[in-house]
Amino acid sequence: MCTLKGLPRSYNKDLQEDKEALFDALDTVHSCLKIAAGVIATMVPREEKLRAELVPEMLATDLAEYLVRKGVPFRETHHISGGAIKLSEDLGIPVSELTLEQLKGLHELFDEDVLAVLRDYECSVERKDSTGGTSRRSVLEQVRYSLFVAPICCL
Repeated sequence: MCTLKGLPRSYNKDLQEDKEALFDALDTVHSCLKIAAGVIATMVPREEKLRAELVPEMLATDLAEYLVRKGVPFRETHHISGGAIKLSEDLGIPVSELTLEQLKGLHELFDEDVLAVLRDYECSVERKDSTGGTSRRSVLEQVRYSLFVAPICCL
């Protein structure tokens, strides 16, 4: 606005170079999309290698959501979940190996079923069943959209 308000009412050459950065950015994004398409088209996911990279600390948000489902505000559960991660690091064990007693020391609403939350990656993925989520249903819906709806929108 400052640039425009200082210009006279008629055409001014000061605006000829204002779009150059936009065009450069579009060219870069276009190149990146071509590279990403090539990577995805040739990618061969190996389930055993992907599973080997899973670590229990990935489920820290699930631990927080567990308490949210029990009525604890997320602003509190976030800190409690962080406390569980810190406790596991202090003890030198994965968070999934914390005992129920150790977790109850962080919050009294932890119950026996929390141990399953810290050990079940599949359940964690399936719990995120909203638009853009990681559940199988949601991912298949996104694939269907990208294959059939998105190309029509771009015509």
